[in-house]
Amino acid sequence: MPILQPVSNFEPDEPSMAVASPDQVKSTMTTSKAVSPRGRDLRLDLFRGLANWAIFLDHIPNNSIAWLTTRNYGFSDAADIFVFISGYTAAFVYARRMATQGMLAGTALLMRRVWQLYVAHVLLFVFYAAAIGYVAQRYGHSHLLDEFNVAGLIEQPVATLTEGLMLKFKPLNLDVLPLYIVLMAGFPPLLIAMMRWPHAALAASTAVYLAAHLFGWNFPAYPSGGWYFNPFAWQLLFTLGAWAALGARARMQVLARSRAVLAASVAFVAFAAVVTLSDRLGTTGFLPVGVLEWFVPNDKTNLAPQRVLHFLALAVIVVRLVPADWSGLRSAVLRPPVVCGQRSLEVFCVGIFLSFVGHFVLEMFSDGLAAQVAVSAAGLMLMSCVAFYRTWSRSLDRPLSSAKPTITGEKPSSDQKGDAK
Repeated sequence: MPILQPVSNFEPDEPSMAVASPDQVKSTMTTSKAVSPRGRDLRLDLFRGLANWAIFLDHIPNNSIAWLTTRNYGFSDAADIFVFISGYTAAFVYARRMATQGMLAGTALLMRRVWQLYVAHVLLFVFYAAAIGYVAQRYGHSHLLDEFNVAGLIEQPVATLTEGLMLKFKPLNLDVLPLYIVLMAGFPPLLIAMMRWPHAALAASTAVYLAAHLFGWNFPAYPSGGWYFNPFAWQLLFTLGAWAALGARARMQVLARSRAVLAASVAFVAFAAVVTLSDRLGTTGFLPVGVLEWFVPNDKTNLAPQRVLHFLALAVIVVRLVPADWSGLRSAVLRPPVVCGQRSLEVFCVGIFLSFVGHFVLEMFSDGLAAQVAVSAAGLMLMSCVAFYRTWSRSLDRPLSSAKPTITGEKPSSDQKGDAK
């Protein structure tokens, strides 16, 4: 499990958050002392950005470039990374807010973030469905309406749109944001419990996960069935992220340094790669029947246990191979995915839309390998451009530093500083 620091601008509209241990959080709650900062960990940015890239590539059907993503070589994939990091970082951001401003204020800020996510989902829903409908009508590709699950908007527009606003109806590939909205909406009581009794909170989350598997709990979807990402199951990975951030730092640091844990992690990741590749290539004949029964199919909807174990094993390996102070994290080569991780919401929404555009381009013009490479590269470049633009545009809102010299080269006087504020 990764021992990471939170990203300062995970929440675009929130100020930079410092790292706090559980003891520091509790101390802050009782003494109102500021939480001591411990720096910024760009690994969170990097892997969330790479997850957004992988989601884009995976959502383009028959895209050979998607073979570069982790879903082809193990039980977990980009969605697992996204959910875990979201829980990890949200715990730090809002634990500090609750500690310094009170539970009510922290909960209000969490609900404000939920509203931002909901608005983003609705806008993406509208533009995404409209684009699919336009292409299907303009170019005679009516099969896209069924392929992307938007035919209901044509046949029963009012009912389908209403269910869409209630998060019950979702076009193809629009499942992650509704899951994130629900997890964040239910996070305040869990976070309050996590700040006081982290292990008990994790135990309660595990009990909900087991009950979902035992009793078949899931949110209802429209027109039938349940959510593709079952919130009752996926909340475990979100909670594990929060627990790793607030309740298990010292213990996880010990485990991450253990050679036995590292060896077991490497062995399990290798085993998962063999099973997953064999299943995807249709060469499972050499695998024991028991292995197939346990690990194939890999239940993504209900977050199969092997997905959680595989993600945690990967996290242990990554933490050992990529230290927090690795200079490569600030290199120009990794700058695009890092910035994409910092502007995750905008990049995710753009990536979902571009995945449909890429699918249409490949279907309409050419689906050759060269075209797939071009479409994939163009999409990643556009996502990076959006991330850099949003980073730059938000920097324009920051107040000018009072320490910066004026045009004449003199530092502003105290009166000028007051005016600047």
